[in-house]
Amino acid sequence: MARVLGPVARLGQGAGLPLAGSAFAWFDTVVLRDAGGATVTQAAAKLATEDQARLSGARAPLCGLSLDRPRIMGIVNVTPDSFSDGGDVTNAAAAVARAKAMARADILDIGGESTRPGADTISIAEEIRRVAPAIRAIRDAGITTPISIDTRKAAVAEAALDAGADIVNDVSAFAYDPELADLVAARGVPVCLMHAKGDPATMQQNPQYDDVLLEVLDHLAERVGFALSRGVARDRLIVDPGIGFGKTQAHNLALLAGLPFLHDLGLPVLLGVSRKKFIGTIGGAEAAKDRMPGSLAVALHGAAMGAHILRVHDVAETAQALALWQAVQGQV
Repeated sequence: MARVLGPVARLGQGAGLPLAGSAFAWFDTVVLRDAGGATVTQAAAKLATEDQARLSGARAPLCGLSLDRPRIMGIVNVTPDSFSDGGDVTNAAAAVARAKAMARADILDIGGESTRPGADTISIAEEIRRVAPAIRAIRDAGITTPISIDTRKAAVAEAALDAGADIVNDVSAFAYDPELADLVAARGVPVCLMHAKGDPATMQQNPQYDDVLLEVLDHLAERVGFALSRGVARDRLIVDPGIGFGKTQAHNLALLAGLPFLHDLGLPVLLGVSRKKFIGTIGGAEAAKDRMPGSLAVALHGAAMGAHILRVHDVAETAQALALWQAVQGQV
């Protein structure tokens, strides 16, 4: 039996099906892969009803945010060593200032442990010391934007949720600390499950795949199954292909080209590409903070491919780019 890999995305108001609930993209063709590995295209109208619904249906709202258009997740790293902005936000007051500067963000993603290539794991106590006061200060400042805690550790997530966070963003997809799944299930909060090959310290040491897109899809499907087995509700799940996490430049580009295929999982898709190394390599920007134009280009590609959440450093610039992109598509 052929497996549905995913839709062939198109922009504008077409005669086909909405792409993963998008108001801007649609599809009328899907790619199938048979047991022997051969791929063929087929009209979407010939799919079974449940397959059509999985690929085109509206995704569940996230903290009251509809996902019929791309949402912006602003990165607030309370770390000394993140690849792009390490040391920029060193205390709770600075976190509040950064959150206020990201007023156009739909979600704030607070991280206390760098997961850049080569990064070492820090202690639970140190990670809590960094993130919990920052989250509490943001809430005390009257900022009500949903907050995501970027962590692999159950104890850190618990402290962050107690401080006012709403979402968990786990780059290990519960592989580092399976008890995090139990916490998410008990609290009933949304969680993002990301694909990563290896841990941050070693993940960029010659990563290899037979077929990166299929392997990422299979891994995410397995982690979704694990989450469901631990009691996490399906409408609380988000998936992320993990651009740059155990991938070469060629792997990253293959995943970006095949991004619509992630919609076969039937879940919201988060895309985090902001300022990553391959953008600098291709775009000629050695310093991470000089990669904003390239980051915008890839973010708009993600939006066209039906990504529901764009995780970015440059919130105002991304919001402006999306506003113009949406206007061109006839949506204001």
